[in-house]
Amino acid sequence: MAVSSIEALLPYPVETVWRVVTDCGRCNWRSDLQRVVLCGEDGFTEYTKSGYATRFTITEATPCRYWALHLENDNLSGDWTGVFEARDGGSRIAFTERVTVKKFWMRPFVGPYLKRQQALYLRDLKKALENA
Repeated sequence: MAVSSIEALLPYPVETVWRVVTDCGRCNWRSDLQRVVLCGEDGFTEYTKSGYATRFTITEATPCRYWALHLENDNLSGDWTGVFEARDGGSRIAFTERVTVKKFWMRPFVGPYLKRQQALYLRDLKKALENA
């Protein structure tokens, strides 16, 4: 299993950060996604710009505090968790992904892949919050 985490302090209210991150139907702020398809109240499927799909199921949600998702695609499965805290007039976020690859040859690449994806997500989130 590969584990990757990213943390950041953001100068925005935790309610605003929560709203942007958890608005599953809105993906225009994500530079890596083509579209998101909602799957009922408990999940969604993200499609990359190349059309690759990842299904997310919401496993726990405590507004403005904690969001947990199970993720699954052809290459990996695992869990994503997000911790949100109000801090110093802004927010502290901590996002962690724990995944298992389904293809043996992918093991050496999953750690760097997760780090790159998390850095891109955080960069996109910061831009989205500037416009929120």
